[in-house]
Amino acid sequence: MTASIAGLRIGLLTASASRLGGGVFEAVVAQAAMLKVLGAEPHVFALADAYCASDRDRFGEVPVTHCKVAGPAQVGFSLGMVAELMRAKLDCLHLHGIWMYPSAAAARWGRLSGQPYVVSPHGMLDPWITGRGRWKKAIARAGYERASWQGAWGLHALTRREAADIAVESGRADSIVIPNAGPPAAQAARSFPEPCMAYIGRIHAKKNLSALIGGWTAAGRPAGSQLVIAGWGDDRDVSILRQEVAAAGPSVRFVGPIFGEEKNRLLSSARFAVLPSLSEGLPMAVLEGWACGTPALMTQACNLPEGLERGAALECGMDAAQIACVIEAAFAIEASEWTAMSRAALGLARTNFSREVVAQQWSGAYRAAVSGLALQRTAR
Repeated sequence: MTASIAGLRIGLLTASASRLGGGVFEAVVAQAAMLKVLGAEPHVFALADAYCASDRDRFGEVPVTHCKVAGPAQVGFSLGMVAELMRAKLDCLHLHGIWMYPSAAAARWGRLSGQPYVVSPHGMLDPWITGRGRWKKAIARAGYERASWQGAWGLHALTRREAADIAVESGRADSIVIPNAGPPAAQAARSFPEPCMAYIGRIHAKKNLSALIGGWTAAGRPAGSQLVIAGWGDDRDVSILRQEVAAAGPSVRFVGPIFGEEKNRLLSSARFAVLPSLSEGLPMAVLEGWACGTPALMTQACNLPEGLERGAALECGMDAAQIACVIEAAFAIEASEWTAMSRAALGLARTNFSREVVAQQWSGAYRAAVSGLALQRTAR
């Protein structure tokens, strides 16, 4: 049985504890809830942003400290962050996301406190990401990231592919590999839905939504089929998307950001969740869809080969022509075959990506860190 972490004070440090953090924010919300269930005492620390107050309730009773930013938001320097971390008397700190000041704060906290910290890059060492903003990342590497990676008790990868990316960047080949946990799975497979596909997530170039819309408009589809795009992003990216949606006609709708029950209703009504990403860590949107019994159309960059191997997903490719072919194939699937895919999705949500399985893996990792044990890889 995994060693208990009951009573341990574990900090969760991230750049944004709001919707602006995208999938990393959702992962931190889930991690905080998981720690509470395990009997630990989580405390979330993040930079203050435009939505941090309105999204505070996502953490329930878990304490959240928002640290004021001084200077450029892209850097996220916060004069008081390290002091807040020290004041919390943490047994362990878990950094979610890199390339901003919280990385430096985590490393400094580790040196001052003598306590261990864990770093989860959340896909931010993927070559597609490291190839963008090269000079800014070079400054971050030299200024604080390399020191943070080397000083950490452990680096955490969501997948074995990410572990390889981490090894290339950090020089450490000892990452623990633990996936994100999805929401609790629905109790039973759903009835065959109407011909709707849903995208949920950030509106960002790496999500490849232009190719998705191009593929959708080029594909032969059933009468009344709908592509619903839900998400948030920078004003420029959202403006471009709105123009593309308008040009695509009434079969494509952009509904803006949705959360909670509204998001669950969309995923539960869709025949497929679609994610044609160019780069991902391990996408929560697919796990949330699987928990609803909704199969996925996704790229290899989503790092979820289990879905393809077990029949819970179809690979969609990254360009409009490939996506169009897969949309046609997906809508041609009969009800019985789709039901088998839905059951496979629920099966993954109940096993590999269940909160219970993932929680036990994290319990062992945190206890080992606090006990000063050598890092051991946690295999998927």
